[in-house]
Amino acid sequence: MKKLLSLLLALGVVCSLAGCAGSNDGSQSDASQSSSASASGSQTDGSQADGSQTDVQVMSYEEYMAAELDAQVTIEAYVQAKQSWWEDKATVYAQDEDGAYFLYNMVCSQEDYDKLVPGTCIRVTGYKTEWSGEVEIIDGTFEIVEGDTFVAEPLDVTSLLGTEELINHQNQLVDFKGLTVVAAGQDDAGNDVPFLYNWDGSGTQGDDLYFNVSVGDQTYTFTVESYLCDSSTEVYKAVEALEIGQVIDAQGFLYWYEGVNPHITSITVVE
Repeated sequence: MKKLLSLLLALGVVCSLAGCAGSNDGSQSDASQSSSASASGSQTDGSQADGSQTDVQVMSYEEYMAAELDAQVTIEAYVQAKQSWWEDKATVYAQDEDGAYFLYNMVCSQEDYDKLVPGTCIRVTGYKTEWSGEVEIIDGTFEIVEGDTFVAEPLDVTSLLGTEELINHQNQLVDFKGLTVVAAGQDDAGNDVPFLYNWDGSGTQGDDLYFNVSVGDQTYTFTVESYLCDSSTEVYKAVEALEIGQVIDAQGFLYWYEGVNPHITSITVVE
């Protein structure tokens, strides 16, 4: 009887231990699954949050032009020229295969400004605005996009002068052919002069240059922007040497100020 009782007790203990062991395994398995699910859920949520913060909708040129003024915009384009850098703000001419952009006062360190060589692709987020007819992006931030480079070939827009179509090429690198230099104003003695320092002649060497050219019976004012091409550049010196009646070809960026007012970067006297 004692042996039987002992055997029964032993069997009871074994069963009890087996039941406890099974119960512990189940708890560990449930906890492990719960922990795994929780960790997996946290990683997924974090990934989604990161994605929502970093995903940026880059506009095409068409979408950018269709955007309302004062809207925040994001574009990708290629640096064509740098106009100026001052107090961590940069002004840049940029272009892609479809259109061009004037980027005014982007946040930019001197170190990053030095990296903005022609052809560099940048992604810019800022605000679309208009000033006296010039559509531009102001107060932007940017990042350099590694990969392809692009330097635009100038588009000959001579035949578009005086047409409504010309503004569709605003800020692009363009050519003008067969322009005749006409008087830009008069000096103190009343003699006609081919260029002025500042728009009204109030400046001195080193300031912007303004000169007038005619095509047919229309006259247009072109500018050498001194921040873009200062008095040490070939184009600045070439304009200072112009004579009324000369025929020239000119190249520059199709800037706008109360009408077409190109920022000229080179000229060639052809006659």
